[in-house]
Formats: sequence, structure tokens, C-alpha cells
Amino acid sequence: MSLPPVIHSSLLPVPHGFCLRQGGVSRAPYESLNGGVNTQDDPTYVQENRRRIAALVGVEEVHLAALQQVHGAEVVTLRGSEDVPSFSCGALPEGDGLVTDCPTIALGIATADCAPVLFASHDGRVVGAAHAGWRGAVAGVLEATVQQMRALGAEGIRAVIGPCIAPASYEVGEDMRCAVLAHESSGERFFTPAARTGHYQFDLPAFCRARLEALHVRAEWVGRDTAAESCFFSHRRATLRGDGRTGRQLSIIRAITPSS
Repeated sequence: MSLPPVIHSSLLPVPHGFCLRQGGVSRAPYESLNGGVNTQDDPTYVQENRRRIAALVGVEEVHLAALQQVHGAEVVTLRGSEDVPSFSCGALPEGDGLVTDCPTIALGIATADCAPVLFASHDGRVVGAAHAGWRGAVAGVLEATVQQMRALGAEGIRAVIGPCIAPASYEVGEDMRCAVLAHESSGERFFTPAARTGHYQFDLPAFCRARLEALHVRAEWVGRDTAAESCFFSHRRATLRGDGRTGRQLSIIRAITPSS
């Protein structure tokens, strides 16, 4: 079995990858590498997909951490393999960020338009992963992830924002704009007027990058638009087509030991 296709970044000095939707076993409308634990896909397909994804960074599926993602700012720190909440082990804790310094654990974040953000310390000893839709980003999930990484001794943190909905595809209404600006008074620069009156194009990756850089975290975006590119799962694209069912691509990362 060949490994699924992924996107890598040279900014991260550790095993990692942003998965595309190809290379799995799920059937329509979740075809094929659906790693989402909260979808209505056949659980046996999801587990096999997650096994393939875990193999990308050299761990078993049971050591690929998962969360019940809720668009919040809760971050879970894992210190050993016995702490890992995995899809194959039952109930999952709620949260939208994961942090570890254990090299036998892989962190996995599921998305289908929200921004997956992978983090690593300069030496690769501490890693993190965050699910950052606009709600989670406003709530502080990126800041909470960096804070918990630094609590584990991380220095020189860098972050990569993975495939997510790009501003050209992300039209929002006045209500969402007001919700963002209520928490981020300087956020006006991330909105540009849309063709429809009273609507705006929101730049989610730039919003996330600005928040990371304010934390003195070197950050970049991979420049891929999930809503516009069919090689990714996209909740917005599925909804516009009249069926909101879609899979989730996983973004995955694993720490290394200093001597690696």
C-alpha cells in the first residue's frame, strides 16, 4: 500500500503532513481519505484511513491523537502514549488544540475549510496542532497552543497554516464580520467588500498568521484553497451543491528527540 499524498513545509523540522482527500477507502460522499471522527462515514473506513495517515509519520493508529472539535480554545497536552485519546479507543475529549513533547505520539487535526495549523519548536522537540476556524481563532486557540508549547519548554516556535478556505471563496455576512470585530478591533483589514451588498470576503489564513506573528511565532500559509480545489474536502462547496455531507482531511505532526 502506498502512502496517501500530503503537502509538506520546509519550515517544520519534524515529520508532518497536510493530507489531501485521496488515498483512502471511504465511499461517496466521503471519498476517499476521510479522517473525520464526527462524520457519518462507516467507522471501519475512517479507522483504516487514519491508520494510513498515522503511517505517514511512523506511528500506529492508536497513537494518533484525536479530539471532539468544538470551535473553541481548549488545548490538550499529552505527555505519554498512555494519554492519547484515539478514534479507536472510544469517547474523545472536547478541544481544538493538541500539544506534546512525546515522539511516539502523532497529533491529528481534522478540517474541511477551517485552518489546520501545525507547530514545532526550532529543535522539533515540542509540537502542536490546532483547528482554527474563525470562531476558534477569535477565541484564542492559537494563543493557547503556543502557551502550552512554551510551558513544555518550546523555543523558536514556527507554524504552518495548512489548506483552508481562501478569501476569494469565503464570502461572509455582516453578522460574522461584527462578531470578529467585537473581539478583534484591528480586524477590519481582513475583510474586503464582496460583490453582494452587505457581504465581505474574509481572509482566514491572514487572520491566523497575524495572530501568530503577534506571538513572535514565525508563520506561513501553504496557499491552498479547500473550497476551490476538488482535491480537498470542503464543507462550503458541499453545502453550495445542496448536500452538506463531506469528509475531513487530517493534518498530522510528530515530535522528534533532540538527537534525531
